[in-house]
Amino acid sequence: MTRNTARIVGFAVVDPTQDRIDEKSLTSHVEKLNLQGFVLYCAVSGFHPVHSRAMRFYATVQEMDLPVFFHNSSHSLKPQAVLEYAQPHLLDEVARAFPDLKMVIGNMGVPFVEQTLSMVSKHEHVFADLTIRPGKVWQTYNIVVAAYERDAMDKLLFGSGFPLGTAGECIETLLGFNMLLADTKLPSVPRGSIRNVIERDSFDLLGITRAGSQ
Repeated sequence: MTRNTARIVGFAVVDPTQDRIDEKSLTSHVEKLNLQGFVLYCAVSGFHPVHSRAMRFYATVQEMDLPVFFHNSSHSLKPQAVLEYAQPHLLDEVARAFPDLKMVIGNMGVPFVEQTLSMVSKHEHVFADLTIRPGKVWQTYNIVVAAYERDAMDKLLFGSGFPLGTAGECIETLLGFNMLLADTKLPSVPRGSIRNVIERDSFDLLGITRAGSQ
């Protein structure tokens, strides 16, 4: 872990409806722990993304110029989670109210991928985490093709899906699915567009400061 400290950044998991949220406390924790953003589990925590306390939280985070990662994918939901609150379109009100807030929709918002693509296409500072699971090649193919056809590839941020797969395995899956289509008439995605996702500087897009940088 210590060999990669320049690549590792910390995010704080927050429930705005339960945690004490104000600029002073958030700033104190961010500075003390060198945090670079926040993670919200709306569905798991059972709060609507535009809950009044959540909206106050977004306002503060926008002032701090830090990103918010919405981790609401069905892959990680337990039976008691509120699936309704995982829908990416609910973040539209957040993005309209706080247009400078950098937001990331985790795991492409599965199973609501089309909602995610609509959000990233509509809002400048809304991005999507393309988490790759090597065992789900067909799902990966359909998501990437949909993003390419919506001209939204530049809003995707590569995610390895660790520990379900190493970064190398996930990159191989993403670059290799076109080869599975060689004898079919299914649409493909240009390799260059896929490489751009893998090589994109997500830290820079989100305004994240690397360890050791000024």
